[in-house]
Amino acid sequence: MTTLARRLGLFDLTMIATGAAIGSGIFRTPADIAAHVPSGSAMLLVWALGGLVTIAGALTFAELGAMMPRAGGIYAYLSETYGDLVGFLHGWAYFLVVASGAIAALALVFAEYVGVFVPLGDGGTKLLALGALFVLAVVNVVGVRAAASFSGAMTVLKLGALTALVSIGLFGAPRASDAAAPMGVPLSSSAVAAAMIGVLWSYGGWQHASFAVGEAKRPARDVPLGMVLGTGLVTLAYLATNAAYLRLLPLGAIALSKRVAADAVSAAVGPVGARLVALAIALSAIGMAGIYTLTSPRLYLAMAERGLFFRGVARLHPTFRTPVRAIVLQTAWAAALVVFWGTFEHLISYVLFVDWIFFGLAGAAVLVLRRRAPDAARPYRVVLYPLTPLVFVAFAAWLVASTLVGQPKQAIAGGALLALGVPAFFAWRRR
Repeated sequence: MTTLARRLGLFDLTMIATGAAIGSGIFRTPADIAAHVPSGSAMLLVWALGGLVTIAGALTFAELGAMMPRAGGIYAYLSETYGDLVGFLHGWAYFLVVASGAIAALALVFAEYVGVFVPLGDGGTKLLALGALFVLAVVNVVGVRAAASFSGAMTVLKLGALTALVSIGLFGAPRASDAAAPMGVPLSSSAVAAAMIGVLWSYGGWQHASFAVGEAKRPARDVPLGMVLGTGLVTLAYLATNAAYLRLLPLGAIALSKRVAADAVSAAVGPVGARLVALAIALSAIGMAGIYTLTSPRLYLAMAERGLFFRGVARLHPTFRTPVRAIVLQTAWAAALVVFWGTFEHLISYVLFVDWIFFGLAGAAVLVLRRRAPDAARPYRVVLYPLTPLVFVAFAAWLVASTLVGQPKQAIAGGALLALGVPAFFAWRRR
């Protein structure tokens, strides 16, 4: 029987966790976060809190990954702990909410940063985002190598833009003398919850290292360590980036900017530098959307092959040998989300609400399996058990509840689509 080749080392897994997390969020979400905090120091504290929660999640998932060293990540953990229905619902939600919503949001970020060069307006931004989705679909249908090369090149640009931004902000002359001035916004629980939506959107992706556990050379050691190192690096990078924003722009200006990275660089070195950074960020956003367009259809393909998704999705293109129907279906739904929700803020609330339901369930799986299978082999055990997983699960529950209260329209829509997966699972399983 053919199995996955175990070729990934600690460096590879750390880079997966880091690269999958650092996307367009850090270049877009600071505006939404600044609008909900009273000062620059409070903004940095919220980002630090998000980093600590993310590290707690990495430590928690690390035990599951070492205990179940096979491909699938969260899908495998949920199926093993709660049964096939919950595992299916994760895949179902990935299509209808998580992956498609992320692709739609990233396409909007791309279009917003193109607006640095060509004024687009709301309608033009949506049209450009839809056009970008179409191009990504074509690139991914033509072949996986072309799609992977495109996404890899865009990742290099993203990291270059982030490095340039931090260097300019932290080592250049400060421009925002009133950066830490209070805005009069009270730091309430609801305000922190609203700010954390943008923070956790930006940190999201670290769990992708757990998807590759079946290909790790030393899964018990390298997967846990890779996720923890990766989340630690991302936390430091995000704190440095936000410190750079606050040295270059007042907090009020950050809150009003949809292109905060370009505006911050413009304040320091002028419009030419801002345009270069904006170009790199626009391309990195579309590259990140390309990664989702490349990887996510493979999950739907696997579900269809098991009879748990639309049967036609399992068919490959006869020439390009790519899951063309899965790609087209996902792209069409992402386009519908761009048209229906229309704004980046609404889309990330829609995605985070559902995504963190499954994050919480996966975190709780450590507690369930410790009780159900106390003697099972656990090459790695989460530190400070049970405090670490309890903190992560409690935070997930708080975030889901707060999103339901603060952004009910997006939360209810995501929850309704998730609920539709229950009859769909039983219908497909009977058939």
